[in-house]
Amino acid sequence: MAYLAFYRTFRPVSFDTVVRQEHIVRTLKNQIADNKIGHAYLFCGPRGTGKTSLAKIFARAINCENPQDGSPCGKCKTCISLSAGGNLDISEIDAASNNGVDEMRDLREKVQYPPVSGKYKVYIIDEVHMLTASAFNAVLKTLEEPPAHAVFILATTEPQKIPATILSRCMRFDFKLIPQKDLEGLVKSVLDKTGKKYEDEAVSAIARAGAGSARDSLSIADMCASYSNGKLTYEDVNTVLGSADFFSIADLAENIMLENASASLSAVESILSTGKSVGVLVKDILNLLNNCAIVKICKNAREIVNLPTETFKRIEQVCSRCDGHKILRVTEIMSKAEADMRYSLNGRITLETAVLKCAMPQTDYNLDAIIGKINALEKKLADGVPVSVPKDEVKTESYKPVQRPKLQKEEEQAPFAPSVNSETKKPRTDNSVQPNLWESSEKPLVGSVRTLGENEKSGVFGKFIRSLRTTHRNAVLFTLCMDLGSFFEGDKLVLTTESEAVAKGLTRADNADFIAGTLAELGVTRHEVRLIKKGESDYDKALKELKRNFEGTDIEIK
Repeated sequence: MAYLAFYRTFRPVSFDTVVRQEHIVRTLKNQIADNKIGHAYLFCGPRGTGKTSLAKIFARAINCENPQDGSPCGKCKTCISLSAGGNLDISEIDAASNNGVDEMRDLREKVQYPPVSGKYKVYIIDEVHMLTASAFNAVLKTLEEPPAHAVFILATTEPQKIPATILSRCMRFDFKLIPQKDLEGLVKSVLDKTGKKYEDEAVSAIARAGAGSARDSLSIADMCASYSNGKLTYEDVNTVLGSADFFSIADLAENIMLENASASLSAVESILSTGKSVGVLVKDILNLLNNCAIVKICKNAREIVNLPTETFKRIEQVCSRCDGHKILRVTEIMSKAEADMRYSLNGRITLETAVLKCAMPQTDYNLDAIIGKINALEKKLADGVPVSVPKDEVKTESYKPVQRPKLQKEEEQAPFAPSVNSETKKPRTDNSVQPNLWESSEKPLVGSVRTLGENEKSGVFGKFIRSLRTTHRNAVLFTLCMDLGSFFEGDKLVLTTESEAVAKGLTRADNADFIAGTLAELGVTRHEVRLIKKGESDYDKALKELKRNFEGTDIEIK
């Protein structure tokens, strides 16, 4: 007899041998016991989770003469006949290759004939989502009201592609991915039956690679068993899967955590030079980072990852080089790189760019990178390591808030409260001018500064905005100030805005002091934040300023 793959040789033949899916198995068993067999079922879920196998078991069970706990006995005449493969009572149709309306019309005609040896005629339609719209319409009425002897079982991995009219006529069962522990048990039982010796770590690697699919796990186990002449080892599994050497990946990850960009790129070059695929390398890095996160966070990490002792110790060494936040940041960058490779013409450049970004957080202005740098500095300080600032990062002397002259006694109780122009405290007789509550002190700041020329005044606001963005790097004030208007009244810089929220934010004590200090560096001793009415024209603004400047003087404006 020709060789059969593991997933065909060890396909479950009864409900008891199905791996997990207990919620489906129990429902089907109860329907068989109570003789409440439905006319249409929909089995949907990921590949390799038992949809077709369970459909075949159910088809034999409802025709079995002596079912054992809901499962087919396998000994009666009907079971033997159905197991032969040539029986016409169970028809398995591949909708991927028989997706036309003609095939469904043929099915609709044949379904009228009674079964040959059993009680039911069962139609199992695999990948039913591949049927065309016309084919669905052709089978729709038959699916709703089939003959009493007919049962339809539709299997699909993409139920969202099935018309709602079909879904509403079926009893739907959603299959789940199989947990790793159950996959490990399945692989071990298969290897035991074949007499193949193995390491527990090798079986765990096979189950992880199966990613919740029993068929994928058994296919990988089949390849590994053929590759290894003796005992199946963890290294054998990695070789079959095409994974890079674990310790090379660990060296790469350690260099990234140590922020050694040169060594990281060299490690990537070394691994790829052996012929490993860029996509496989990214997956290996992500698997290692996932294990690092588990080791860093979980107390029972050894039981979860289930790796050889030497491998586990190497992961612990990598974890000791970083904190959880850095692991998370690197994982997010590499995950994005894996997604970007689908649209990249050169995956190698995408990978190397991601590695550089991981290893050079000082060039990344992302919030996660900033937090990582802060955590690294705090750790150095806690360990007593002196922290030096590179010369190219040394800025001018940080600004110290300039003390404003005290106007009244009550200001002594709140020295950082924004001072109010004494001129604004006087009631105005001109109602056309809006009271200004955000004006800074009219008195000059402490320390004399030379008077700016008219040419210098024109460029002050631009220098002020540029200073907030580059020299002082105050993103909040830069955002608030970038849309302000500005002009000079004598030596006083007037900043105008139509937003009351912006005006309040700029005159808050800390922001007002920061603005005053920044302007002082540019030679501006006085400034004012002025709120203007929305939609006010330039002429109205100029008119108000003229009236303000010549208040008390009898003049006529034409």
